[in-house]
Amino acid sequence: MAQLHSLGLPRIGADRELKFALEAYWRGDASAEALQAVAVQIRRANWAAQAAAGAERVSVGDFSLYDQVLDHSLMFDAIPQRFQQGASGNPLDNYFRMARGRAPSGSPQRACEMTKWFDTNYHYLVPELAADQQFSLNPAKLLAEIDEARAQGYRVKPVLIGPLSWLWLAKTSDGSDRLALLPALLECYRQLFALLTERGIDWLQIDEPALVLELDDAWQQGYREAYRTLAETPPKLLLTTYFGSLADNFALAASLPVAGFHLDALRGGDEYLQLAGQLADDQVLSVGAIDGRNIWKSDLTALRERLQPLATALGDRLWLSSSCSLLHVPVSLAREAELDDELKSWLAFAAEKLDELKLLRAALNGEPVDAQLADNAEALASRRRSGRVHRNAVKARLQALSLKDGERQHPYPVRAVAQAARLQLPLLPTTTIGSFPQTADIRQARAAFRRGELAAEDYRQQMEAEIRHCVEQQQACGLDMLVHGEPERNDMVEYFGELLEGYTASRFGWVQSYGSRCVKPPIIYGDVVRPQPMTVAWARYAQSLTDKPMKGMLTGPVTMLQWAFVRDDQPRSQTCLQIALALRDEVVDLESAGIAAIQIDEPAIREGLPLKRNDWREYLDWAVYAFRVSASGVQDATQIHTHMCYSEFNEIIEAIAAMDADVITIETSRSNMELLDAFVDFKYPNEIGPGVYDIHSPNVPSVAQMVALMRKAAEQVPVERLWLNPDCGLKTRGWPEVSESLVNMVAAARQLRAELG
Repeated sequence: MAQLHSLGLPRIGADRELKFALEAYWRGDASAEALQAVAVQIRRANWAAQAAAGAERVSVGDFSLYDQVLDHSLMFDAIPQRFQQGASGNPLDNYFRMARGRAPSGSPQRACEMTKWFDTNYHYLVPELAADQQFSLNPAKLLAEIDEARAQGYRVKPVLIGPLSWLWLAKTSDGSDRLALLPALLECYRQLFALLTERGIDWLQIDEPALVLELDDAWQQGYREAYRTLAETPPKLLLTTYFGSLADNFALAASLPVAGFHLDALRGGDEYLQLAGQLADDQVLSVGAIDGRNIWKSDLTALRERLQPLATALGDRLWLSSSCSLLHVPVSLAREAELDDELKSWLAFAAEKLDELKLLRAALNGEPVDAQLADNAEALASRRRSGRVHRNAVKARLQALSLKDGERQHPYPVRAVAQAARLQLPLLPTTTIGSFPQTADIRQARAAFRRGELAAEDYRQQMEAEIRHCVEQQQACGLDMLVHGEPERNDMVEYFGELLEGYTASRFGWVQSYGSRCVKPPIIYGDVVRPQPMTVAWARYAQSLTDKPMKGMLTGPVTMLQWAFVRDDQPRSQTCLQIALALRDEVVDLESAGIAAIQIDEPAIREGLPLKRNDWREYLDWAVYAFRVSASGVQDATQIHTHMCYSEFNEIIEAIAAMDADVITIETSRSNMELLDAFVDFKYPNEIGPGVYDIHSPNVPSVAQMVALMRKAAEQVPVERLWLNPDCGLKTRGWPEVSESLVNMVAAARQLRAELG
């Protein structure tokens, strides 16, 4: 009889309870006990959902108050020195200082570097190690959650990040080889395994997503040595991979002495079938049959036909699960009353994916589920035949595109002269990334307008009042290029998704991006059309309030694709170009409205990079072309900006340069300007704004800190091509800290102009 299990579930709660509990604790409005009580409620709800679906063991250890990689860093006592000095003595506060630079108690500090979890939109905290790193085991959190689940009557399957993947995700502050730390790290894993065995744990899920990457001989040998060592002691290990195929690592993975394997059957193709033929008689195969990263219903009839031979051959050694943790999809469709019935029938969030696994297992085990399978098949058929999915005019416009549509009138040096004459900016111009604080008044107005409780004209006036306030504040700070502040936008992707046809928005489809930051990705279900201008009226109004140049703010086509749940019935490149054409129309309309600078944000272009290098060129070609299509309809004197954050740029710097934006702003403060090195080494030819302070931390940067960072930048980049700006948008911050930070940033620019000009 096939079994089912979960690799992990969303941990934010059905109503984002974790987000609100975290933020209340950080504000000092709630105790640590209140925060932990919310965490207990979420864990118990997740365990109950797994048990209701028929899971033999519930997953424990997939829950985190902030980030699972950070949890492992603390479990191994891998705490950077700066967080050991001046620590508050409160472990929870020290944890949050590592995550965000500040907690209710304890002195402010530069937070740990944050970057993307493989090719997802989830951010993890990068472990910071050194050649003399000492590890020690601190398993209290995991053991407490195991005891908690058992007290509820559940059998448990703890979840760990494997030693090689954790090291792969880390960085060393001294440039040493992090793989050299493996023997010491393995001793902690051995100690942990002994503790788990004492508690009677029989199965342990050990996640090794690094196995889907391209590993050199040293890392491959590291895997052999590590799992030879770990195999010496129980419990049984379920070696878990996801996000791609094993490819050249297939033989390596199959040879490791573990009790079972989990393979991603969506992104890994048919490797699970190949592996099934090589299993020993006592090994388990877990098949990631349900998509853990997208929200479309699975074809359960097709899955039954494909998996039935395995179910017959393996019996209870066949385990069913999602392709990866369900962390990457929303919690449940149950409350989505505003989605129309047809569209809703095509979707499955985390709760519904557990239902799909339950139904698939029942079908494979010969239970009478033909009626439910027929309902599933009808939902899939209705999507295929729906007239709202395909638009002939969109497809015709796409077919008419040529390379010329991705070219500006002249190269950057010619454009730069025209832009300088039009904009009249000083040396080291100051600007922000786009958004300003989203106050309670703003959120309440948007909600009232959405509910029909606020008339359109009243809503417009209130948003214009907020824009006016943003402009006044920026002028008071002395910024050189202004933005309208985006009060009308709930999210940089969701906002546009609500205005473009072919997209739809859920009401409660929240997904964790990092910590307490949740996003609600729109859903791309059909061909994309811009029915009318989306931002022009707001930008025109903002420009009317000032003589300084106002930036129009758009989200780029690749980010609009990556940060949405994307239709799976056509190539992603085709969908991306449809979005690019819609944005091109908006860019041209902004220029016609007198907007001299337009920012097209592409923070997701790096995360969309395929995990296998052989696939990079194809992706980068269409991604760069899509950006250029969106940006290239304007005259030379219109300045095109783009923004990228929390990414490693070295490996794609040529593609970033090929985007040919006049100005790029990047995150560099958490990395102490290290991320600028890629642009310097490449001799990036256009203008660049290396972020001078971390907006994800509540810390207010000093003038001296920002001057020091920009001095480092000016040593490597000609000062006439540098801008000063924060790392990212300011929507999550409060006005007092924003105003103080921007005043300091402008003061830093003035000091630097006198010093470097």
